[in-house]
Amino acid sequence: MKTFPLGTTDLQVPAVVAGMMRIEALTDAKIRELYGASLDAGVDFFDHADIYGEAPFHGCESRFAEALQLTSAERDQITLQSKAGINKGSHFDFSYDHLVGQVEGSLKALRTDRLDVLLLHRPDALVEPEEVARAFDDLHAAGKVVHFGVSNHTPAQIELLKRYVKQPIVANQLQLSITHAPIIAQPLAMNMVKEDQSIDRDNGILDYCRLHDITIQAWSPFQAGFFTGVFLGNPEYAELNAVIDRLAAQYDVPAEAIATSWIIRHPANMQVVLGTTSADRVTAAAKGADVPLTRVEWYELFRAAGHLLP
Repeated sequence: MKTFPLGTTDLQVPAVVAGMMRIEALTDAKIRELYGASLDAGVDFFDHADIYGEAPFHGCESRFAEALQLTSAERDQITLQSKAGINKGSHFDFSYDHLVGQVEGSLKALRTDRLDVLLLHRPDALVEPEEVARAFDDLHAAGKVVHFGVSNHTPAQIELLKRYVKQPIVANQLQLSITHAPIIAQPLAMNMVKEDQSIDRDNGILDYCRLHDITIQAWSPFQAGFFTGVFLGNPEYAELNAVIDRLAAQYDVPAEAIATSWIIRHPANMQVVLGTTSADRVTAAAKGADVPLTRVEWYELFRAAGHLLP
């Protein structure tokens, strides 16, 4: 499994992350199977959020800890990341009290003394960056959070935080797949006024993150669009799937591996965040870290997904 530092830290992370957003209803045995398959595939990074699960907060985090019953030594062998800042269906909240309280809840649910990484979960329009900075300072000083990042943030939103926050912003979690790739596709069509692809909706976030050593974590790597279903095996993406299937046969890997390899091949050293509860799919997707897609193959997938290459 390909590994690299997370942001500017010395924390070595795998190219594939196991997302735990759908595990609340799984049996203990299924959670252990998913966890074991992840480790066997070289995936020792587990992504949580306080809002994952049907419970108001910490449902999936609690199930993870209940099912695995990790010893201190086992806990030290993995990376735990969680996110905070969203009240389901109501509002976003980056206030000091909310962030600190949610981290405390995550630590209790996960039965651990620390989060390796905490991300702010989507931007809060009412953010007071001084409060975020105070929360980060106190959580870091107490040893409850080691590293900090964001999700779905623009360059300007990150810059506003950085004006006050002392700790490095090490990650930004963004939606990215072969078919949902505006952060990659838009710059290739820049200045083409009649093309929708040329519209900058993300303010150059990919290049910004590369310039500032912020690791992009790509969520929904198999989603066709914004929660519109997967593209793998989807007849609406017949041309793309034909290319994927051909490359999968060529490299002797599952189709999922080609989908993840397209993201991992990018020189930005992005992580792929899987949201699956299938141990087999984790195994299949993780193989993408070892697929050496050529430049020609990468662009062939890009074009087959329907993106304009001028």
